[in-house]
Amino acid sequence: MVGLEKVDLKAIKLEKGYVGEGVQEENRRKAQQAEVRKSGTQSKRQESEETRSLNALSTGQSNSIVLEDGQPPVDDSGISFASTICPAPLCRQFWKAGNYDDGLNSETTLQNGKSYLHVHPMFLHSNATSHKWAFGAIAELIDNAVDEIQNGATFVIVDKTLNPRDQSPALLIQDNGGGMDPEAIRRCMSFGFSDKKSKAAIGQYGNGFKTSTMRLGADVIVFSCHLGDRVMTQSIGLLSYTFLTQTGHDRIVVPMVDYELNTITGNMEIAHRYDKEYFMSNLSMLLQWSPYSTEAELLKQFDDIGSHGTKVIIYNLWFSDDGNVELDFDTDPEDIRIAGDVKKVQANPAWRTVNEQHIANRLHYSLRAYLSILYLKIPETFTIVLRGQFVEHRNLVLDLKFQEFIVYRPQTGGCKEAEVLTTIGFLKEAPHVTAHGFNIYHKNRLILPFWPVVSYADSRGRGVVGVLEANFVEPTHNKQDFERTSLFQKLEGRLKEMTWEYWDYHCGLIGYQVKKKLPLIEPPQDSSPDMPNGGKTKPVTLNHGMPNGGKTKPVTLNHGMPNGGKTKPVTLNQNHHSVSVKAASAAGLSSKRKEHGDLNKFERMKRQAGTRADAHNLEIQV
Repeated sequence: MVGLEKVDLKAIKLEKGYVGEGVQEENRRKAQQAEVRKSGTQSKRQESEETRSLNALSTGQSNSIVLEDGQPPVDDSGISFASTICPAPLCRQFWKAGNYDDGLNSETTLQNGKSYLHVHPMFLHSNATSHKWAFGAIAELIDNAVDEIQNGATFVIVDKTLNPRDQSPALLIQDNGGGMDPEAIRRCMSFGFSDKKSKAAIGQYGNGFKTSTMRLGADVIVFSCHLGDRVMTQSIGLLSYTFLTQTGHDRIVVPMVDYELNTITGNMEIAHRYDKEYFMSNLSMLLQWSPYSTEAELLKQFDDIGSHGTKVIIYNLWFSDDGNVELDFDTDPEDIRIAGDVKKVQANPAWRTVNEQHIANRLHYSLRAYLSILYLKIPETFTIVLRGQFVEHRNLVLDLKFQEFIVYRPQTGGCKEAEVLTTIGFLKEAPHVTAHGFNIYHKNRLILPFWPVVSYADSRGRGVVGVLEANFVEPTHNKQDFERTSLFQKLEGRLKEMTWEYWDYHCGLIGYQVKKKLPLIEPPQDSSPDMPNGGKTKPVTLNHGMPNGGKTKPVTLNHGMPNGGKTKPVTLNQNHHSVSVKAASAAGLSSKRKEHGDLNKFERMKRQAGTRADAHNLEIQV
């Protein structure tokens, strides 16, 4: 507990009309006593408060969470008093808001002979800096709603709302999933707890809610309704950086209240397991620091939730460097944009507009564009609603022409780790659009959009885009990159080779001309053991949707043959331009013909990837 000898304590005033109004006078009396007690009596009171806190913990009477390092949440029975030492002015720019001084030395709490470390409020800010990109933080919150599909969720709403205190913009995210009971919402707003046991669940670290909400705004209030075991509960929790800094707390305190439905009267009442005094202490803080100044306003937020679901409201949104709110709600009434994040594309002036409007560019500043590709697949029964309009799901595979399919089997120590189908092709707008890279998903969630494994300065790769789901590598905590393990480094090297190989054999289809022999690409070291004859493969005949109905003469590519794979030039007619293409040798293809079992498996993988039936040949990379 915080030492009280040198702390000026003030009771938080309780407004009339609260549930449990009868305890107001008792709270005031105790506050007055606390101000006039001598130091010896103060020490005695401190000991008494600690004893009450331990009793509340053992009996489950918990309304506020004081987050302790490495331990479950520990209750603080004294949170009805707010320290006035060193109230910290809050900077509204996220990257400058971490300068915080509570004026108190960090202390440990001794409970049952064990020492617990407090989690300092500064950790809320430093923890949120893992999100460099605001849309990545929003995606984390939408992931929570998508994970609720298994509990019946059919939609998630992302919209602008207003803070009724000052009419400033706030961000609303709401779903109709199973909701959280009092225990679950406490785990959600604590650190290191995760209830997601499903292997298909996107969230797994129990940290995403805190990092994402604190990255978007200084404060967040959560309303959740849960129906289970014939008991309906309504819970409200407040995670407020403003509250903690302005009151000088040296630890994270989360005020929370819970209600239960009285099936006899049909009214929501204070959850019977909680002491009224604790309830009132938490309610008073919620009404002082949340957007809602009365209990009736708080409870009204449950009207559109129903019997199950969760509503998250993030307010006091962060400002960008220009002094405006980072999230732009005004430019497009059907979208949320990142102010000032529109990127200019270097391209031929005649093609600049089409490049700037391509989704590879728009996703960086348009939330609607980003959400349309955030998930590889999404159930037809689930919808994302942004600013009152449905977000149309976009399968990036369908944006590609001259598609090829490559199965990559990464290995570690000679053991196969996974089997990954990669779809690769040219963007339909190529060569006018030069965007390129791989869209890498993990457990159905986009982690790296249009990741350029080949430099933009390298012309071998312009317009080449790939799509794959790589569940064998682990994403970073912010889900905007992957951990740089050896497996991921192998994947990066293989994707770079895929890009060059695809370009070498298909660039003529979009009007490029290859006039000289291209260098050989060495096969990956872990690919040869499973290949027949030590990696020496049979010639493969390719006929990829050629112009004029495919009536061109097939090209035979001799991979790794003694004569260097020299073939005759082939003339193609693409966009009324005659192009001479000289097929290059590439020993790194390491391709083999599809056997009967591979064909059946390949067709299943294609259907899972959502590709068209007229896509071209399969290359199995081992």
